This record gives sequence, C-alpha cells and structure tokens, in this order.
Amino acid sequence: MVLERLLPMPDDPPPTVVPGTKHHPHTRDEEDDVISNAIGEFGKWQLLHTFLLSLFNVPCTWHIFAPTFHAAERETWCARTPAYRDIAPKVWRACSQPDGDFCRMFDLGNGTDEEDFAAICKNASGLVSVTCDAWEFGGEGSTIISEFNLVCDRKNLINFAEMMFLGGVAIGGLVCGILSDKYGRKRTLMASVLIQTILGCVIAFSPWFLVYAILRALLGFISVSVVFSGFVLAIELVGGPWRTVAGISYLFPVSLSYMTIAGLAWELREWRQLQAAISLPGFLFLGLWWVLPESPRWLLALGRTTEVMTILESACKFNGKKLPPNLDKQLLPGANEGPVENVSVLDLFKTIQMRKKTVCLFLIWFSVYLVYYGLVLNLGNIGGNLYVNSVLQGAVEIPAVAISIFILLKGGRRWPLSLTMVISGVACALTVPIYLATVELQWVVTSLTMISKFCVSSSNAIMPVFTAELYPTTIRNIGVGAANVSAGIALMLVPYLWNLSSLHASVPMSVLAVFGVFGGLSVLFLPETGGVRLIDTIKEEKEITKNADIEASEAKKINNNCCT
Repeated sequence: MVLERLLPMPDDPPPTVVPGTKHHPHTRDEEDDVISNAIGEFGKWQLLHTFLLSLFNVPCTWHIFAPTFHAAERETWCARTPAYRDIAPKVWRACSQPDGDFCRMFDLGNGTDEEDFAAICKNASGLVSVTCDAWEFGGEGSTIISEFNLVCDRKNLINFAEMMFLGGVAIGGLVCGILSDKYGRKRTLMASVLIQTILGCVIAFSPWFLVYAILRALLGFISVSVVFSGFVLAIELVGGPWRTVAGISYLFPVSLSYMTIAGLAWELREWRQLQAAISLPGFLFLGLWWVLPESPRWLLALGRTTEVMTILESACKFNGKKLPPNLDKQLLPGANEGPVENVSVLDLFKTIQMRKKTVCLFLIWFSVYLVYYGLVLNLGNIGGNLYVNSVLQGAVEIPAVAISIFILLKGGRRWPLSLTMVISGVACALTVPIYLATVELQWVVTSLTMISKFCVSSSNAIMPVFTAELYPTTIRNIGVGAANVSAGIALMLVPYLWNLSSLHASVPMSVLAVFGVFGGLSVLFLPETGGVRLIDTIKEEKEITKNADIEASEAKKINNNCCT
C-alpha cells in the first residue's frame, strides 16, 4: 500500500537521534525499542485503541458546533398585540414594522378586527413607533434566541454565551493537562467524559439563559479535557512514525461530526431535543473504561513497571506476538534512573529552550484557532443553506486531514505547519481586494475561503502532533494544555471578530490574514521533531540542551581555529 511505503522499511536508515543524547548502557532509545519489539510499533491492539479514542471527538465536536443550530437566525418580528392576534404575520409585519426594524413597531392602537387594522395601516407611517417587548419567530421548532428573546439589545448575549464556553475551554486545557500528567491519561479521560455527558444533558433543561451560559462554560472546561487526554493517550500507545498516523487520524471524526450534527439538527428543530441527542451517546463511552489501557509510556516514566508489563502482555496477546523474555528487567534501568519528577506549569519556562518553545507555541495555537474558527463562523455568511454549509465544512476537512498524514510522513512537521498557515493567511488576504471592489464576486470569496479553510484544517491537524512531540513525557499534557489556553483566548475573541465588519467588510478577513502569516512564520523558530524520538523527562531535556550547547561551542572553536 502507498501508506506503508511512506513508512520506514526494515532496511531504511534508523530514525534520527536527538543531538547531545548520552549513550548509557540502557538509554531511552533502547527502552523504546524494547517496547516496540514487544508489541510492535502498530498492530491490531494499537489500531483498536486509537480508533476508539478518536471517537471521543464526536460528542466534543457536537458540543462545540451546537450553538450554530441552537442560535440559528430566523425571521423575527415584533409580536402581534392581543387585539390583532388573528392578523396574518406577513400582513402584520408589513404594517407594524418601520423600515423592517423588528426592534420597534408602530403603535397601532387597540382595534378589534381586520377592518380596523386595515384602516390604521393606511396611515401607519404617521404613527408613533414604540419599543417591542415581545417577538415572534418564523421557521420550525425553537432556538435559544426565540426561547430566551435574544434579540435587539439582548442579541450580544449570544456572543456572551459562546465566550463563556470558549473561556471554559481555555482554562480547562491547562487544568486537564495538570490532572492528566498527575493522575493518568485514562482516569482523566473517563472522568471527563462522565462529567461532560451529565452537563450536556442538564443543559437541555436550562430554565433561563444565565443557567444555559454557565453550564456551557463548565461544558467547555470539561470537553477540552476529553479531547486532549484522549489525544495524548492515542499517540503514546504507538511507536515510531505511527505517532504521526495516530495523531492525525485522531482528528478524522471531527469532520464527520460536522456532517452528522447537520443531519441531527435537520431532524430535531427543537434546540433542547438536539442538545439531548448529542449528549446521551456519551454514556456509551463509559463502557470503554474496561477496554482502554493506561499509557505505558506515562507509567514507565513514573517507574510503575509492573503495570507496564501487564499492559504489554495484553497487547502482545492481542497482536499475536510473544512477550520477549526478561522484558521487565530490560525496563528497570529506565524506571530506576531517579525519583519521579514533580512538575508544574512553571517547568514550561525553566530553561531558555523551554521558554522559546512555549512562547512560540502560544503564538501558533492562538493564530491557528483564530483563523480556523474565524472561518468556521464565517461560513454562515457566505449564503446558502446552513445545514448544507455544515456538511460542506466537514467535507473540506476530510481531505485536509488525510493529506496531512502524507505531508508529515514525508515532509516533517515544521515546514508543513508553517506553509499551510501562511497559505491560509494569503488566501484570506486575497479576499480583501474583492471586498474593496465594487464588482460582486461572491463566488471568488467563497472559493478563497474554502482554500483557506482547507489549509488551516491541515494546520490544525499537524499542530497538536508537533506540540506533543516538543515536550517531555512528564509535562506533555501540561504543555499541550497550556498552549490550549492561548487557543482559548483566540476562541473567546472569535465571536466578536465579525463585529469588525461594521468598520468595513474586509476587516475580519484582514485580521485572519495577518495572524495566518504571523503564526506560520513563528513556526520557523521551533526545531523539527519528525523522525526524532520523544524526550521523556525535564532532566533529559536539560541534558540534551546542555550537550547541544557544548557541541555548538566546540564547533565554533574549531571554525575559529581554522580561520586563524
């Protein structure tokens, strides 16, 4: 198969080793080989578990995208007064709304029948307008807009609710990283799924808007924990180049989720029914507690070799392999290298190299999320059917994610991430002259938007893999979670981004263009991780940095001696 040929063959050169690594009798490289030789880098066991882990993305994506349908815009008009309740809505709107403004209506008095209404309508333009205190809505079913009257001076509450959710995402990303690194990927994942499912169901019964907004904030906080705990566990179950395949494939259900929620929303026009429908499947995932393993890499980093052996025995049996003799003894040197590291967020800034990585990743995550979700929200403004646009959005993402696998296997991480971000930004920039032109070229804007969405979807697939590989195992989840904080800040700004169109229609896309290019250039300050083994501890990171500095200093001396 083509994919198999892209992966290193047995006679291919071995993966690159991180410069500066000390070669002890039992290094982490050898331990990685021991684990890979025991269960294989990728077999039936890894395929099953990475597939199951990827499915956790489905309810998470549904919850993220649900407000698109919860708050879908519909025809709105001031509610008919009791005296004119039997007047047809179309006739009522034509007469009562000044210049189509559904926030105000003409004071039509207290007539008693259609004849009175018709007589008053003839002179409606001369009547005094008053502020509406109730509204009616077109279309089928109900939305949070129609139920909580989020129109006119309350319209900004829609953005507020979304900001609350995304604020929860920002904070939750950091907290879940700390919990996952302390208590394990599996326990954090399953506890988060349980809480997510309960919160999702409770939201469907929200009696007031404030309750809805608060519950959505808590849902965002816990949903990001599901996504990132599952992601880190998935890439830690496989070895070698299959990290790339597992990391990218983990995102495939995201695109499918965009399409499936469109179908659910089409059938369930009541927002409460839709919310219940996307929440209840979460209970099915709880059964995976007895199926999914804990991360062997995380357990080994903590010196828990007995549990590692139990997992490897199960994996070998499932993959049809025999457990190598003395495997437990081969793992002991790595487990006994020293005491377990106590880690915190501050460890992300301890060394110059760690600070550089962390700051750059903050900028990159902010930029990718701003562009990605900025375009997602803009899809509702390109015209057409909301449900069809949702399906198209998912359809565009599928090839972008698939191509990312091939790009990463052949082109590494650094350059592909940089180029896809820059191209996405350039595509956004090319829409600006069209917005400034007087000629209507909506199809060009739509095409450029889809090109940008395609590229940034690829960036969004590459970025988590790249980030996870840059951090040591002991702080990997903290690192990914901390980067997600900057992404959460970007997400909180996205609902308000399109308010800038009041300045000019081209301003929102101009902002996305700037951050797309800026984020892409920031990637170039980071090292390549493709074909390089994962670092396991902060101590190892410091040793590698120290040895690299020594080698660079010696190389500089040699060059100076040659020149003199």
